[in-house]
Amino acid sequence: MIMIRAIVRPEKTDAVLAALLDAGFPAVTKFGVAGRGKQRGIKIGEITYDEIPKTLLMSVVPAQDKDFVIATIMKAARTGEKGAFGDGKIFVSPVEEVHTISSGVKEAADGGPA
Repeated sequence: MIMIRAIVRPEKTDAVLAALLDAGFPAVTKFGVAGRGKQRGIKIGEITYDEIPKTLLMSVVPAQDKDFVIATIMKAARTGEKGAFGDGKIFVSPVEEVHTISSGVKEAADGGPA
């Protein structure tokens, strides 16, 4: 299993969530976050905003679906055809196991029972 964390523009959040739902990946955790990328924020007039509001979307998917889910997020989160600075980042990490609190079920990295 793979954890995908996508940092996207807040105005793109609904489009990304809808695209994931339509693609069959409804399980997402959403956080409001703030940060800056390589451009170190944005300067408007004399004021520099070095912490820009973003949304962090987190989902755990089967490893074989990783590329499809990333492509789905990219398409929904990108500004225009070529994208723009500040569109966000996607981070991918392996997941060793998952525990469901309500049932106590433990799943191994391959998605099956451990």
